[in-house]
Amino acid sequence: MKTNKLLIATLALFAVNVPAYSMDGMSSSSFNITLGLLELPFLIMAVVFSFLNAKNLKGGKFGTGMTYLAWGFLVMAVGHLHMQIDYHFGFNLFNTLLGESGGLIAWFIALILTWGLSGWGFYQIWKVSKS
Repeated sequence: MKTNKLLIATLALFAVNVPAYSMDGMSSSSFNITLGLLELPFLIMAVVFSFLNAKNLKGGKFGTGMTYLAWGFLVMAVGHLHMQIDYHFGFNLFNTLLGESGGLIAWFIALILTWGLSGWGFYQIWKVSKS
């Protein structure tokens, strides 16, 4: 219960501070940069804790589902890191290695892989939780 209150308080503070940033003159692009950089540590935490949870569940149906989720989160985190590097430094690794068309195809495959792994993981957990 204590965690829920902390989460609600954090979200409420964030919601209250969003208009304050724009009223203080912080441009929306610098606010987006801030949010983009803030997401990376949380994605890393999600990846680490999802793999730790999968390891602690030691296989089984829940562990298998959590492992798929962890791999999906890892692909997502790498994709978001790639987006931030491209946005801030103008370096797109996919386009550099594979050309513009190949880079778009690789990005699309990464999206499908993220959604597929996460969806399959949630499906595995849901299947077990209803039995």
